[in-house]
Amino acid sequence: MPTSQPRPRYIWQHSAWPQLTWDAVVLAPALDQARLEQGRLLGLLGAIGLEQAKAVQRELWVQEALATASIEGEQLNLESLRSSVAHRLSLADAPGTDRSVEGLVQVMGDALGNHSALLDLDRLCRWQSALFPGGTSGITRIAVGRVRDHADAMQIVSGVLGREVVHYEAPPSAQITSETERFLAWFERTRPATGMSPAINGIARAALVHLWFESIHPFEDGNGRLGRALADMALAQDMRSQDAQASPALVRVYGMAHQMLKTRSAYYDALNHAQRLRGIAPESGTIDATPWVLWFVQTFTSACVASQAVVRDARDKGQFWLRAAQCQTNERQRKVLERLLEAGHAGSGGGFLGGMTTDKYAKITGTSKATATRDLADLIANGLLRVEGLGKATRYAVNVPGWEQPSVKG
Repeated sequence: MPTSQPRPRYIWQHSAWPQLTWDAVVLAPALDQARLEQGRLLGLLGAIGLEQAKAVQRELWVQEALATASIEGEQLNLESLRSSVAHRLSLADAPGTDRSVEGLVQVMGDALGNHSALLDLDRLCRWQSALFPGGTSGITRIAVGRVRDHADAMQIVSGVLGREVVHYEAPPSAQITSETERFLAWFERTRPATGMSPAINGIARAALVHLWFESIHPFEDGNGRLGRALADMALAQDMRSQDAQASPALVRVYGMAHQMLKTRSAYYDALNHAQRLRGIAPESGTIDATPWVLWFVQTFTSACVASQAVVRDARDKGQFWLRAAQCQTNERQRKVLERLLEAGHAGSGGGFLGGMTTDKYAKITGTSKATATRDLADLIANGLLRVEGLGKATRYAVNVPGWEQPSVKG
């Protein structure tokens, strides 16, 4: 009696794989909104000046690197990361000392800086090798610089040993070289051309790039970080197709990885749902990825909105320092102003908790209460600080329109 074949569970097992499609009519409103917020973000960046734009790009690159690693449960050395990013932006002479951090920064930099260069298997393998300079993931030796070739199933699992939950199983290693080559051929074939109407919306294409790459999971480790770098690369290609003068580095300010980390559970759920054959008829000629593309586009929109707030803060700080430069502030005053500006404001999720007080000023600057009182009065007279509250509840905040200090927590 013939043995029945197991029912396909994942999209790569479908007869239509890898024909991923999406409904343009359904996605039209979301894509229009995404383009609107993208334009607003780029407009804000263009208005703040080159130096401030570089500072924003540097900070958001650091945030993106931290986020893409954190999604995988890895915590990076912040000091080394800042040094590596500054080096890549020609703002520092030497990179950081952590080789794995430097490797991630190199991958992110190459994906955007060389987005127009051919993406082939050798380049992907070099990216993956850069993420694991010691040839290990933690203390476990892994295949580095080549696609996986182990006989065991490549599974995404969670849970304690003996009670694991399998969320996804990728194609077997024997198929990976051909699967990866097919993905790369599609990536090159659908690459948008400058000044020409693309065959596929660039943001939707980035969504498919990420879904397809994560579904084949070609490497033993590092697939998530590489998949997000590839999505950024696709977005950089899209940006260049719309504006030949646009810098691909601006893609970094979209903050996709940061937004994915903020909604990590929803990210995993959307990706897992898209990789499974839920509601897809075995005989259908394509695989409908509309829900995943919609999630990706909406996340892209949210990331643009969040980055707009970062750019506005940078603009506000720049304008504040222009005003401060016209005043005769001393070193103590500048130190406190920097602390207050670095903390941000309540509306951005930051803020100097409870506001600045005379006692806090004296402690931060190592001066007497009398000197602190004079310094604060001088800053108020120059319009750099404003007073909030009365008596013992008196607080001082940087005088930036729209910035509010958070209330004291009991």
